[in-house]
Amino acid sequence: MLTLDPLCPAEEAHPAEAPEFDPVPLCVDLDGTLVKSDTLQDSTVLLLRHQPLKLIASLRMLLRGKARFKQEIARQMPLDVSRLPWNHAVLRYIRKEHASGRIIVLATGADLALAERVAVHLSCIDRLVASDGHLNLTGSRKLAVLQQLFPVFDYIGNSTSDLPLLAQARLAIVANPSHALSHRLRRRAIPVEARLIDCQSPVRSSMAALRLHQWAKNLLLLLPLLLSHQLNLRSVVPAMLAFCSFGCAASACYVLNDLLDLENDRRHPHKRLRTFAAGDRTVASGILLGLTLLGLCTVFLLWLPAAFVGWIAAYLALTTLYSLLLKQIVVIDVLLLSCLYTLRLYAGGAATGTVISPWLACFATFFFLSLAMLKRYSELETLRQQGMHHTPGRGYRVADIDLIRTSGTICGYSALVVFALYIQYPVSVALYPHAALLWLILPLLLFWLQRIWLLAARGEMDEDPVLFALRDHISLLLGAAIAMLAWTAAR
Repeated sequence: MLTLDPLCPAEEAHPAEAPEFDPVPLCVDLDGTLVKSDTLQDSTVLLLRHQPLKLIASLRMLLRGKARFKQEIARQMPLDVSRLPWNHAVLRYIRKEHASGRIIVLATGADLALAERVAVHLSCIDRLVASDGHLNLTGSRKLAVLQQLFPVFDYIGNSTSDLPLLAQARLAIVANPSHALSHRLRRRAIPVEARLIDCQSPVRSSMAALRLHQWAKNLLLLLPLLLSHQLNLRSVVPAMLAFCSFGCAASACYVLNDLLDLENDRRHPHKRLRTFAAGDRTVASGILLGLTLLGLCTVFLLWLPAAFVGWIAAYLALTTLYSLLLKQIVVIDVLLLSCLYTLRLYAGGAATGTVISPWLACFATFFFLSLAMLKRYSELETLRQQGMHHTPGRGYRVADIDLIRTSGTICGYSALVVFALYIQYPVSVALYPHAALLWLILPLLLFWLQRIWLLAARGEMDEDPVLFALRDHISLLLGAAIAMLAWTAAR
């Protein structure tokens, strides 16, 4: 048995010594095998993203059979084959075999038009066997066609639909095999010649899709309770339930955003490594994951006030609108991101029955608007260093970078002005017996804002300032110092 590691760029450019010529053709599946994702699912979600009415119209083609539906989707939304998430282990294998003179056959249930573009792009495919709008070429139907063409063949597949072909092939080779396929191969004692693995484990990739590090933003739900100086067990329980509920809702929205942004993420230098863009999880599994998260969110809501339910419904609606449309509109996108931070404060107040100070809401709006602009600035700075001119799927251009930096820093300073005015407000003096200590927080916040904007200007900061702050030791120390000063001022 042979196991091949993923292809390195250097290996792709300089293939290893070619093996001896083998006259038996090598047939390779496309979806889940040569490509880690499912191209039909990818095309469908992209059509939903860009032209939902055309997707609805295309559904009627299912009445004529799945092959006709595949043909219509491929016609309405042709994928950029150069950006597909290839299984590099399979690519290396078929390129080595092709270099020896062996016939490589792309045998796929995908539509013929897509298969032709894949063959042209790879330049190592000699023959095509694909669905043509009449016959959905999967499973036993694909086997019958291959047996008519080739009395003997080797086959590379990944799912249970490939089982008939793997059973009849001279050599059975699997690529990122599903658990069901591995189990059936063992049960039927079908020998596997090679396993071509290029993917993350399902658990690891699913956890990455949740973006658990982004749950740190949901700590804002606890802030109203902490600042109210009424911390007790009776109020902590709903606050923690609200945190968990909001986390599940936020992760569901991140999954939806990644599914709708597949095409743009695959064009991005960093986002192409995201779970769905990289093909480590399929669109179908992403939809199931999102629905599961929404179900968990609903369970937590059963023990929370109706007012909190309203805020989380607003969050889901605004985030969905952001993913579908507003992220492409300049200025509106950062304003909405800032509002989503402030919304967390009001949601936390609703969960615990805590009144939100207008001072806190104003400070948060300016502060998080600065961070939202910082995120866009970092993205543009990265693109500028790579010689690109605009952000894929966004309305910003590299030429906008100076204006964004100016606006972002102004918003940050405005937040500090609001904080300084609050310290002198009579209510703050009543809440904080040692309110003078709050003035020491001001230079710490000023230092932190100046520092992250400076690092961003140097191209030394991650695109997400929240993730950066969680990993940056200086940011963590400043956060601890600010918390200690606020606690001491309240004693």
